[in-house]
Amino acid sequence: MEQEVISEMESRAEQAMDAFKQALTRIRTGRANLSILDNIRVEYYGAKSPLNQVAALTVADPRLITIKPFDKNLMADIEKVIRSSSDLGISPQNDGEKILLPIPPLTEERRKEFTKVAKGKGEDAKISVRNARRDANETIKAFEKDGDLPEDDAKRALEKVQKMTDRYVKTIDEIVSNKEREIMEV
Repeated sequence: MEQEVISEMESRAEQAMDAFKQALTRIRTGRANLSILDNIRVEYYGAKSPLNQVAALTVADPRLITIKPFDKNLMADIEKVIRSSSDLGISPQNDGEKILLPIPPLTEERRKEFTKVAKGKGEDAKISVRNARRDANETIKAFEKDGDLPEDDAKRALEKVQKMTDRYVKTIDEIVSNKEREIMEV
């Protein structure tokens, strides 16, 4: 019974970590990274399709992404969508064959802004983990109160939940500090 509660909490914490890591990949650093294009959708045969399904995306060098559409008629649409995406701050260049996305170096102000965003994502992840802890603790205490779980087992389960929470929070802090170093790197 207590193991079910703990594994449920761990599952929720893992989901929070996955969402956190995914959110961090969308934060731009000074290097080219295809994940910054994950949210880009292009109108293709009446449906909004992810960019990676209508074009070949490659990182040509650390400061350049190339986009080669499978259908040449999409060049203008892709260019327009990228220009209108305000959070990218990148101006696409069309050479007739492919679209080039030069990744400009980040200004100091922009770097600080992105580190704040990374810290905010980290805080959101910690809140999710702590919410999972709270729910697990409430369930364990309810089992103890109903007499379904002995006091010693409940205490041990609460300690396990706290140790797991501490481990996840520490991991989130480490990931955020690594991302901050990556962003501030010139």
